[in-house]
Amino acid sequence: MTRHHLHLPVSSPPARAPEDFRDAAAAVARLVELYEEATGFLRDRFGEVVGGGTPDHRYRAFYPEIRFTTASFGQIDSRLSFGHVAEPGTYSTTVTRPDLFRHYLTQQIGLLIGNHGVPVTIGSSDTPIPVHFAVLNDAEIQVPQEGALSFPLRDVFDVPDLNTTNDAIVNGFGFVNEDGSGALAPFTAQRVDYSLARLAHYTATVPEHFQNQVLFTNYQFYVEEFVAFARAALADPASGYTALVGPGNDIITSPDQPLAPPAKLPQMPTYHLKRPNEAGITLVNIGVGPSNAKTATDHIAVLRPHVWLMVGHCAGLRNTQALGDYVLAHAYLREDKVLDDDLPVWVPIPALAEVQIALEQAVAQVAQVEGYELKRIMRTGTVATVDNRNWELRDQSGPVQRLSQSRAIALDMESATIAANGFRFRVPYGTLLCVSDKPLHGELKLPGMASAFYKTQVSRHLEIGIRAMERLREMPLERLHSRKLRSFEETAFL
Repeated sequence: MTRHHLHLPVSSPPARAPEDFRDAAAAVARLVELYEEATGFLRDRFGEVVGGGTPDHRYRAFYPEIRFTTASFGQIDSRLSFGHVAEPGTYSTTVTRPDLFRHYLTQQIGLLIGNHGVPVTIGSSDTPIPVHFAVLNDAEIQVPQEGALSFPLRDVFDVPDLNTTNDAIVNGFGFVNEDGSGALAPFTAQRVDYSLARLAHYTATVPEHFQNQVLFTNYQFYVEEFVAFARAALADPASGYTALVGPGNDIITSPDQPLAPPAKLPQMPTYHLKRPNEAGITLVNIGVGPSNAKTATDHIAVLRPHVWLMVGHCAGLRNTQALGDYVLAHAYLREDKVLDDDLPVWVPIPALAEVQIALEQAVAQVAQVEGYELKRIMRTGTVATVDNRNWELRDQSGPVQRLSQSRAIALDMESATIAANGFRFRVPYGTLLCVSDKPLHGELKLPGMASAFYKTQVSRHLEIGIRAMERLREMPLERLHSRKLRSFEETAFL
């Protein structure tokens, strides 16, 4: 079938010649300029044609891009895991929302220019911007459903292309762009735009509110404690925290302000305790299950957080454990299945020393115990993550043998997924769980036991996670982002 749009003349913003930059801030300013010009063009044209009959033009604008070429094998600082390319060649990436990523882009471009001593080139790419993403941040514009307009939308505007929103760069080896250039960043512009839209849907907060330290949990009780902690922090000017944002983008800046509940609770309620330069803490209640854990981390990864941690409940597998004890994951038994196609189970997920130390120190600080006494309330070992919440109802001989062979000390449904996706996306990760039941030893999660446990343990557990994040926040980024997360062929951008 011949498509209508093939016969329409194409209208685009005026073309601009690519320009070299040796100043990172100026390069990012040009990216912002190009992006706003392109999306402004699409928004204006979309506003004109909606309700105005059948258009006589096809409208197209393009993502800006960063292009970088080096001809030298010159030595760079090998201590850095990012900020440089491995060998001579041309590298490029498309860019979206440079306003949102201004600090990140300035930092990454600055490292690239400084490490190689050559400029970056800023210009327009040949990747069209889907109209859905161009109007995403304009509350007054909504893209109608297919069939609602008098013309097929894709005949007049570009629409999202799933072929360009995959994870070929982070999953692959030997990836090259269609023009032969290497990848400069881990995600394409369309992949980022797709995830930004999904984040707003799942969390009911806009990406601008996300902080660089992200806590994941699997219970609403942690959300309630996080809000209480945030109010106390807002009451203390020395804390450095400036605001709390809840679902629906409701913002409070003083401890006594009410936090309005959203009209409709999102699938993953998310709260942001903000500090300047995104140095605060975001808490995401992902709910139960590895699918939710993968969904959340798939999309939050494009924001390039500095670290994410799982703080939730688990089943203790050892008779020597007690309800309320902590489990610091040092390894993972992956039976969650949701990442098998992206990251085979034979790939080891290493513990990150910087994160492990921060968590252990936070436990000692909050629980006021240290050294050998920590062993009374915390065990370090393997955490098993499964995709069957009621695994203990089946014949236990197979699962229990595997758990014993792996030396697992705890079992949950999210931790290995979050850690594995952190490894996959080069986001530092860690896990500190709290034992809420011991199904192999007759201690089930019953209502009476659970309520008493929640009252005494959730607040302390959450505070440990927050204190660990505050320790990691003070760590230089080049130290936190370990080289052990980098593969043979890595993007220069973190």
